[in-house]
Amino acid sequence: MPGRIESIHIATTAEAAMQGVSGIAAIAGVGLEGDRYATRKGSFSAKPKPGRQLTLVEAEAIEALERELGLVLAPGETRRNLVTRGVPLNHLVGRDFTVGEVRLRGHELCEPCNDLARMSSKPQILPGLTHRGGLRAEILAGGVIRVGDLVAWSGGA
Repeated sequence: MPGRIESIHIATTAEAAMQGVSGIAAIAGVGLEGDRYATRKGSFSAKPKPGRQLTLVEAEAIEALERELGLVLAPGETRRNLVTRGVPLNHLVGRDFTVGEVRLRGHELCEPCNDLARMSSKPQILPGLTHRGGLRAEILAGGVIRVGDLVAWSGGA
């Protein structure tokens, strides 16, 4: 079964609440239209890196937090832009993949940080998402990403 996008989230500034959207423009070399990193208003905007243009997290990791720790998170509380299902994100580090019509490159794991624990008021999120906190990605070829889009990679979907 191919992987899919379950939800999309952006925040306009570094600590603003994440807002869910049904579709969004992904701008190559920049980020998601209106998101804090595309507008250079994110926590790490002063240290730009290609892998900070877009972040993804597995729905399965969010569900594991509830199952293993009793920690219930709304998808946007992870502060990741895209929530996937059926996508082994850790395996996409260093690989190109597509989300709908958008071409991405996985750069590094998106490990949870103290800012995430503070903003969620859930310190147990740190050990709960270690090594499954998602993926940082670069947008190589832009387009529109929509909820329900397929996620495909070489050797995958």
